[in-house]
Amino acid sequence: MSPSAITPEGGSETGVSLREVGEFALIDRVTTDRVQPATTELGPGDDSAVVTAADGRVVACTDVLVEGVHFRLDWSSPEQVGRKAAAANLADIAAMGAVPTSLLVGLACPSSTPAAQLEQLADGLWAEARSTGAGLVGGDLTSAPVIVVSVTALGDLQGRSPVLRSGARPGDRVAVCGRLGWSAAGLAVLGRGFRSPAVLVDAHRVPEPPYSAGPQAADAGATSMIDVSDGLLADLAHVARASGVTLRLRSRAFTVPARLAEIASALGLDPLRWVLTGGEDHALAATFPGDAPLPEGWTEVGAVEAADAEGPGVTVDGRPYDGDAGWAHFTRY
Repeated sequence: MSPSAITPEGGSETGVSLREVGEFALIDRVTTDRVQPATTELGPGDDSAVVTAADGRVVACTDVLVEGVHFRLDWSSPEQVGRKAAAANLADIAAMGAVPTSLLVGLACPSSTPAAQLEQLADGLWAEARSTGAGLVGGDLTSAPVIVVSVTALGDLQGRSPVLRSGARPGDRVAVCGRLGWSAAGLAVLGRGFRSPAVLVDAHRVPEPPYSAGPQAADAGATSMIDVSDGLLADLAHVARASGVTLRLRSRAFTVPARLAEIASALGLDPLRWVLTGGEDHALAATFPGDAPLPEGWTEVGAVEAADAEGPGVTVDGRPYDGDAGWAHFTRY
């Protein structure tokens, strides 16, 4: 996942701190009277949760958000941070062709953190989970110098085969579903000290992954799929390497929304770069057999070919992309 900032800045909320409320009292506050889905047999309150796995298999993933790297509380509300943390994981479940069922959350923060901030963060986690039919079934709370949110998501394949990164084959079509470049544009706006246009800033604060498109793509015969978290080109490179193929994208296949084009022009930037390399929108990218109709909402943007002498990779208009393909944490930290 690409970062939202490189400088930690805490929020300015005041009120009773976590130190004053206490760990277990806060856990009670954020878990009591919450409605769980039918897949939750036992939710928070015991040593472990119990969730059903009717398929007999469980899809699982984990992602971590760190204050000052992935979010800033002067740019996003705690509720928005919670939604974003949940979305990053729920999208990964969808990218396997599965339906989300449960979230487990590990939260670390300073003891001086206002309890209200943590309750709002929990509200965001619950809200995003509920939007997919999943529940928040457990977790852990501990201390740390900054806020760290670690989310583990579980999902149900409902009888489907998981859609892997390694299934793309020559002759397949490359397609995408969901917004691309919106979060990157919002980050660029925030980074220059602005808070509008709200549609772009809000897209960075809270992504809108097309959760249902993952299982739909699996049902339509998708041969590979991935969540776009670090940038379309960077993430498709994972598919290319895992599948041993070359993905050839066509820039003219991408529609740059007018709002992105307008803001890019004002900032002196290329909006197509946001679309191709911007992360944190959590769109889905997949490959489909060449003769199969694409599910509703998917847009064809390229083709799969056999890898050439230079090996697997991704090209744009027949050439390697000029510049960073997306976010890579350990080259910058």
